[in-house]
Amino acid sequence: MSRFQVLVVGVGDAFTARHHSTSVVLRAEGFSLGIDCPDRYREALQTAGAKAGQAGLIEAVDHLLITHLHGDHVNGLEGFAFYKHFVEHKRLGLVISPEVRQVIWEQRLMAPMGTLWDGQNFRQLGFDDYFQLLPLPFDQTTSVGPFRIRTRRTVHHIPTSALLVEAQGRTFGFSADTAFDPGLINFLKAADLIFHETNHGPAHTPYERLAALPAELRQKMRLVHYADDFDVGKSTIRVATEGELLEV
Repeated sequence: MSRFQVLVVGVGDAFTARHHSTSVVLRAEGFSLGIDCPDRYREALQTAGAKAGQAGLIEAVDHLLITHLHGDHVNGLEGFAFYKHFVEHKRLGLVISPEVRQVIWEQRLMAPMGTLWDGQNFRQLGFDDYFQLLPLPFDQTTSVGPFRIRTRRTVHHIPTSALLVEAQGRTFGFSADTAFDPGLINFLKAADLIFHETNHGPAHTPYERLAALPAELRQKMRLVHYADDFDVGKSTIRVATEGELLEV
């Protein structure tokens, strides 16, 4: 039986010059769910897949969950959806909160994607031409393929979804972008593997707050979204690395 796996695609923040911005792909029962879609997403998938011995990721990822609309988490969506539309002739499953759905087309994607030239005429397209919507409300459990997903709103600039994702009796926790939040830590602590962000500024989590957590919690945690100047060698919590393939 296949295992619930997490492939690390990117680990950096919005300003990284060393990494791809943070994103992962969850894999179980032959199904692949991408979490967030930063710049150069196809390149990031291809590079991480090659390191992990996971070929064909670009074609395998037909569903994407977007935690929030900051560019380092969504800038690759236009290009990836175009690739699915023009090359693979399919719609991309898009798993998003109602708050993200309210603005993602009109304020982020309509300008570059809403009008296409076919060589003779302009034609108008809408959200449903590119995407199959899978709503991700904060107060319900959402099923996507073999995954059951619960969310919690984080403490961040804009609506952002932290995740608990269950498959095959195992649970993966993903903080998304957030200020340090004891309530969120309590939400995530039931997971078997936790990816938690750390970075600078009031809307992100200082490393020192995570380093003060109980040892049993830190042992199942990996850090992501860390700045290029983060001292990996001195961290008492393991960092995720690009191309790493983990079993939950």
